[in-house]
Amino acid sequence: MFRKTFKFILYLVLTIIVGINLIILFSGRIYLYKGLWNTYLSGRSGPSATEYLIFENRKVEAKNGKPLLHSKLYNTTKLPTETEALLDKYDAHAFVIIKNDSLLHEQYWDGYSDTSHTNSFSIAKTYCAILLGCALKDGYVKSLDQPVSDFIPEFKEGDKAKVTLRNLATMTSGIDFNESYVNPFAYPAEGYYGSDVLGACLPYIMGEEPGKVFRYLSGNSALLGICIAKATGKTLSQYLSDRLWTDLECQQPAWWSLDKKNGQEKGFCCLNSNATDFARIGMLFLNNGKWNGKQIVDSDFVANSIIPYNCKEDDGTPNKTYGYNWWLTEHKGDHIFYARGILGQYAICVPAKKLVIVKLGRTRRPKTSADHCPEDVSMCIDAATMMYP
Repeated sequence: MFRKTFKFILYLVLTIIVGINLIILFSGRIYLYKGLWNTYLSGRSGPSATEYLIFENRKVEAKNGKPLLHSKLYNTTKLPTETEALLDKYDAHAFVIIKNDSLLHEQYWDGYSDTSHTNSFSIAKTYCAILLGCALKDGYVKSLDQPVSDFIPEFKEGDKAKVTLRNLATMTSGIDFNESYVNPFAYPAEGYYGSDVLGACLPYIMGEEPGKVFRYLSGNSALLGICIAKATGKTLSQYLSDRLWTDLECQQPAWWSLDKKNGQEKGFCCLNSNATDFARIGMLFLNNGKWNGKQIVDSDFVANSIIPYNCKEDDGTPNKTYGYNWWLTEHKGDHIFYARGILGQYAICVPAKKLVIVKLGRTRRPKTSADHCPEDVSMCIDAATMMYP
């Protein structure tokens, strides 16, 4: 009896393995092998915040690194017990508070530090939008309404010819990307583990007219990154180094994951750096695009980036939660704009308080409220304002 049961289980397992391989091979989705190996076969159900070394990466040079100015109150206040418990619950490994352009508090867990590299995931989308602003200022881009087809020839025909750079930055392209995070055949998995970030975008068709409806879809930022690289004639990493990493005096080099060796940066994710260097884009935008008196991004672009783009939400109500790749919300009467990543990465800006908060983590963020805002965003703001009122 035992032998028959064992044979049946062995036969079932082998059948499943063969079946999975046939599906992968016949579908042509070879990236699934990499995905399976680095998730379920590694004891996880999703990506890791520190697995950038499984990909090819391009270095973002830090050519003018300087430490952030420390406040006189630097690290003089401990995290509230309740906040520390919540950060532990969300597997935080970095928590940084900056106020009035000075570093107030930084804290790390589990061996992480101010030099550790961690994946920003979708915070990279915000960097792409800022680089679009840089390209506009530098004259590489004629206008935000320049068609994507100027940079990606496959968009010259049909309804895709109407899609603009602004549509990509505001998630209103109308392209019907599949954004499922559990479907291995959807765009996020193929874009993340695959070897052709553009090729993964092209099969998707238009679902609606561009500019009308906000739908958060990673393929938009992947396309935007490709357009910026084509417009500037530089890799995204090189342009990021030249226009942000150097000017913002980032201390550590960063790494941007590529789709393949010498390939294209994944514009929708996978910029790997540390908490204090990530915080600098928040400081830049709190200062209307200036750093040390130098205008890095035009103030008009900054202002339009952090207000709702004029379109509808999925439910037909006016959009109030997204600008140019910045999320928007309100907290206790204050306007908030923030960048975020899927495993609890945040760069949160509170203009009224000249406050920037960065939290990095490794556990999928909690469910969002009606305005798409995860509950731990409020937790971070409350902790910062309680510690350093």
